Amino acid sequence: MQAAPVRATQVRTTATSAAPPVRATAIPSVADALRAVESLLMSGGQRTARRNAWTSVLEDRRRAKDRVEALRVLEEAGTATRTS
Repeated sequence: MQAAPVRATQVRTTATSAAPPVRATAIPSVADALRAVESLLMSGGQRTARRNAWTSVLEDRRRAKDRVEALRVLEEAGTATRTS
């Protein structure tokens, strides 16, 4: 007994149906690259100190933004009670 012959079939592909290739690894961000360079150039203690300082800066900015928002709310509440 002989196997049936295999017929070649054409597969049509369009530009919209072709999926982009999938990367196995994620592309590192700029922050990741800077962290890698920082780890090569600085000792562990300096790195920790710099990271703690940056965290403090971000917290100060957040508190300042919250303070401005609280003042705006208080001023709006004050003008709402004067006009009523």
